[in-house]
Amino acid sequence: MSSSADTVARMVVVRGLVQGVFFRDSTRRLALDAGVTGWVANEPDGSVRALLEGPRPRVEELVAWMREGPRDAVVEDVQVSDAEATGRRRFEVR
Repeated sequence: MSSSADTVARMVVVRGLVQGVFFRDSTRRLALDAGVTGWVANEPDGSVRALLEGPRPRVEELVAWMREGPRDAVVEDVQVSDAEATGRRRFEVR
């Protein structure tokens, strides 16, 4: 049984060639598999932004994957910051 102390939330901004390469859908599928909730969205500046919430090891694994991204992505920069865990129940593509 996990407690809320085991739950973390991270805001992740990924820059580079990250739109049009299935970054959002790949992130969604991996998040669902890992039991991570939150959302992922394309930003007008060409970046991808995601809010990841869940067990610390699972969130950190997903952040690590986002540093590489899907096969056709070219990740140039990743910014990760702490966010407030709100108890989200699903993961969505925005």
